[in-house]
Amino acid sequence: MSGRPLPCSPREIGSLFLFEKLAPEQLGRLCAEGRVEGFGPGPVYAEGEPATCFYVMLEGTVVLSRRVGGDDVEVSRTSQRGVYAGAMQAYLGDRVRQVYNNSMRVTEPTRFFVLPADTFASIMQEWFPMAVHLLEGLFFGSKSTQRAIGQRERLLALGSLSAGLTHELNNPAAAAVRATATLRERVGKMRHKLRMISAGTYDRETLANLIEFQERTAERVAKAPVLGPLEAADREDALSDWLDDHGVTEGWRIAPVFVQAGLDLDWLEQIAAAVDEETLPGAIGWIGYTVETELLMDEIADSTNRISHLVDAAKQYSQLDRAPFQVADVHELLDSTLLMLSGKTGPRIKVVKEYDRTLPRIPAYPAELNQVWTNLIDNAVAAMRGPDGQDAEGTLTVRTARDHDRLLVEFRDTGAGIPAEVRDRVFDPFFTTKPVGEGTGLGLDISWRIVVDKHHGSLHFESEPGDTRFQVLLPLTAPAPDDAPDGIPEESA
Repeated sequence: MSGRPLPCSPREIGSLFLFEKLAPEQLGRLCAEGRVEGFGPGPVYAEGEPATCFYVMLEGTVVLSRRVGGDDVEVSRTSQRGVYAGAMQAYLGDRVRQVYNNSMRVTEPTRFFVLPADTFASIMQEWFPMAVHLLEGLFFGSKSTQRAIGQRERLLALGSLSAGLTHELNNPAAAAVRATATLRERVGKMRHKLRMISAGTYDRETLANLIEFQERTAERVAKAPVLGPLEAADREDALSDWLDDHGVTEGWRIAPVFVQAGLDLDWLEQIAAAVDEETLPGAIGWIGYTVETELLMDEIADSTNRISHLVDAAKQYSQLDRAPFQVADVHELLDSTLLMLSGKTGPRIKVVKEYDRTLPRIPAYPAELNQVWTNLIDNAVAAMRGPDGQDAEGTLTVRTARDHDRLLVEFRDTGAGIPAEVRDRVFDPFFTTKPVGEGTGLGLDISWRIVVDKHHGSLHFESEPGDTRFQVLLPLTAPAPDDAPDGIPEESA
């Protein structure tokens, strides 16, 4: 908005620290091409509008704020004469999107010296060409450095995730390989046992009964109950004694397999009633191989399902086959990230999920939110490590809830907490409390940009020893997707 025009005095303009070194003719040009405007309490310009003017305060009080979610958050309030804001980077021209990155308002009658953005840019380039080159180099160099380090941060996270995923995949893959090798051996022995049975004295009815028992045993394996250690041990002893009493060798080895399959003494008695005493050991052996093959196939199925689940989680985490912007289930994103980081959390960290499953899906950039979850979980794990770098131990609680018109995702750890003297710096680029070589200091800065700039949400924390909580608030509805600027705020006050 425009203020009321007021007289411009080169002498007054020259008393501002920004212009105090200028020559009289330069001050005269400023007054000729610029203007003094007075504003009553209220807004001067709004965040996101085209940056058309550069403002220097002559007297009054200004407040700068930024939009976070649906709220305007005050970032600066000052009455210091000579502070400036607005189109501060107009000298960069079309290479940078020229919009106001903050909103500015005044709380009392305030006067500004105002320069049009084009005039400010031409004066900067004409009067301070070397300074402009230095500022351009500083601006774009900082951007390039942040992008390079940000990419390094993502690569470090990817390497850590890859190591964790490899570890997680190795266990079920190795189990499947072992089970397959054992299954091949058991099937070979079962074929041999079948030949022995067919060459024996079984009549047609007995063979039919054994085949029926084989089928029913396979069904029973699929429905076997999970027993406690004491109950399982008692059943194994009882079955082992029965097998020994009926002339079955190595009953001690067969009994645990039968118990795992859900077979009991009554089942064995039914088999004994179907064959004579002489052929009972062979029949028990044949049923035993049936049980073992079913258990091995279950183990292979479990292992391959686990591998498939991990691959699905990796796809969900990376979002490689999905649109960048979509309506997403936050809980699916959290679960995939926790699974991908399970190797990092380790067995000594208890992960507690307190999800509100009634929360709706939200418009978001899922791959980038997964990066936020990764950074916050990684920091929580690091906070729960001992002072000597020993394995982390504690509890990580991930909670979701509704907070008015926003969705809350909270990460709570039981680590030592964030020292009071560094709390104001945790979101600063390149600031880290991790040992040299273990952190770039961009994890929280990147997370802030993703949550605040790209999702119009908020990210803050509360910390005390044993209880640190990072809270992400995301809008339940969002504006159309856009590529939010990734630069640092331009205003200064």
